[in-house]
Amino acid sequence: MGQVVATAKRVVRAPVDRVRSALADYEGVRPRVLPEQFSGYRVESGGQGAGTRVAWRFAATSKRVRDQLVEVGQPDADTLVETDTRSSMVTTWTLHPADAGLTTVRVRTTWNGAGGVGGFFERTFAPKGLRRVYEELLGRLDREVAPS
Repeated sequence: MGQVVATAKRVVRAPVDRVRSALADYEGVRPRVLPEQFSGYRVESGGQGAGTRVAWRFAATSKRVRDQLVEVGQPDADTLVETDTRSSMVTTWTLHPADAGLTTVRVRTTWNGAGGVGGFFERTFAPKGLRRVYEELLGRLDREVAPS
């Protein structure tokens, strides 16, 4: 059993404070920017940043579906950490100001993968698939927060 890591990064066309607010808005913005792999989205408690609990069904593939209950922590102003209470999955969103009015958003998800042959395939293919999902999500986020 080894740790599996998936990452994606994008420069978003909005200042860091606007991007931070959008990412931490689990009631409004988040459901609008989630790709089709997420369904059954609901806020269990909170809705803004740290302390929020949100549930969704994530379909990595048609056969690999997870019901997740995520708790949100915010260790500092430019980081959101989403911990799935039903698995070892942890997703960290990190924001860094880029050029004037731009923000670099990095998302990193880790989890304890399976062992054996199944684990080999998981470590090989799952990060690429999840990166594609995150790239779509980040593109939607960019369109959501970029000036018109």
